[in-house]
Amino acid sequence: MYTDYINPYAAGKGENTLLKEEKRMEKQLWDSFSPRETFEIGKQIGEQAMRGEVYTLIGDLGVGKTVFTQGVAAGLGIKESVNSPTFTIVQVYEEGRLPFYHFDVYRIGDVEEMEEIGYMDCFYGEGICLIEWANLIEEILPENYKEIRIQKDLEKGFDYRKIELEMISR
Repeated sequence: MYTDYINPYAAGKGENTLLKEEKRMEKQLWDSFSPRETFEIGKQIGEQAMRGEVYTLIGDLGVGKTVFTQGVAAGLGIKESVNSPTFTIVQVYEEGRLPFYHFDVYRIGDVEEMEEIGYMDCFYGEGICLIEWANLIEEILPENYKEIRIQKDLEKGFDYRKIELEMISR
């Protein structure tokens, strides 16, 4: 998303004072050195999550997306087992302080499949959404969402993960 602002250095000089600037939101970064730490970071996010928030989760296979998601669920107060809904596309958990809609869209062949499962009720509902592989359905993501990226860096250790959270506003 772009926002307009006035360039104070050009004012009064006959220059176009209206410039375009990409709107950037604050980025949060965490270093995780174990699956337990990855879980705890997810748990913190779940504890702070608010009704109507959509989180996208980007990362390679085996990077710890499921462990992170289990932490988010724990932070919401969900006690049942949480696994990636690879074949069911969405799993709904309603026992926590907010409903939790966990999507894994890796196997989505066409965005229309998301309409068939009623994604809008989840994206714009009373709970929070966490969408694995959200880059595959970018065109239907809400205008504002929180993107979480998990990356390995083997130079820092086998279990090391860099976790980034950034608010996206398009």
